[in-house]
Amino acid sequence: MKFKKMAALLLATLMVVGLAACGGKSNPPASQPAAESAPAESKPAESAPATNVDFPGKKQITIVVPYSAGGASDTTARIFAAELEKAIGTSVIVTNITGASGAVGLESVRSSKPDGYTIAYMPVESTMLRALGFTELSSDDFRFIGRAMTIPAAITVRTDSPWQTFDEFLAYAKENPGAIQVGNSGTGSIWQIAAASVEQECDVEFTHVPFDGAAPAVAALLGGNIQAVAVSPSEVKNNVDSGDFRVLTVLGENRSSVVPEVETATEMGINVTIQGWGGFAVPKDTPDEVVAILEAAAKTAIESEELKKVLAERGFEHAYLSGSEMDAKASAELQYFGELIPKLGIVTG
Repeated sequence: MKFKKMAALLLATLMVVGLAACGGKSNPPASQPAAESAPAESKPAESAPATNVDFPGKKQITIVVPYSAGGASDTTARIFAAELEKAIGTSVIVTNITGASGAVGLESVRSSKPDGYTIAYMPVESTMLRALGFTELSSDDFRFIGRAMTIPAAITVRTDSPWQTFDEFLAYAKENPGAIQVGNSGTGSIWQIAAASVEQECDVEFTHVPFDGAAPAVAALLGGNIQAVAVSPSEVKNNVDSGDFRVLTVLGENRSSVVPEVETATEMGINVTIQGWGGFAVPKDTPDEVVAILEAAAKTAIESEELKKVLAERGFEHAYLSGSEMDAKASAELQYFGELIPKLGIVTG
């Protein structure tokens, strides 16, 4: 009996020791971190680059303009840069990288590190370059952070021409295929595409006459060497004011502030909207959080009074669109030009 009591006491003691040992394994002393907590501590460090709320910090942002200094794109980008700098709190510089109708500069941004510190000035040509044969690059390789402005095409004739209205102009073109010579700013330019879009929509035929820029095309119309031009309203404004030219229609989303009395083609019931535009974008793989910061700052910059003032002075239309809105618009235009340009047989690359 005495032996049984001693055995029971020994068994109870062993059970207590065993339970204490098990408890020790799950509750280490506070001075010794649990092994299970190590992975949790390493996760924030791994994800920090994608959720860096300090962007851009003090690091400089560069905007690449794919055209020469002094033009419409460069002017817009430089005013935007100054306003973006105020909005985002770090220095913003502009650099010009030219070549292949903008493809070289845009490629430099596409191939840059997608961290938000390299931004492209994006022209409408970014939706056309692939179809024109310059590059495999397209607007779909980028994410927009905003659109700043638009420049509508203006179909313009001399005031002594027989056409008082756009309807009369189209009627003559339909009855006389190829008889109307329409000047533009170069083969594959947005202004040639504008006239070609009118052809496609209205079932007419023009003879396209490319020039090395809009200015010589306007001079040729003034001299009576061609019958019409498709260029921007600001490029014909002086001749309209002098009484030499008449703008028959503009092909923008809205009427032009330069010639506000002229109806758009859509107001006339013609489904053609072709315009130059300028926006800003980053490489496609840029983190969402960084894009969101840039998009908010871009909106502030684009909506600034200084940028609006410069655009108005240049005859451009202030036309803000958000990044996502511009992504959708550029994608639709990429498809449109991808189908239209091959039909026209325009290959320049």
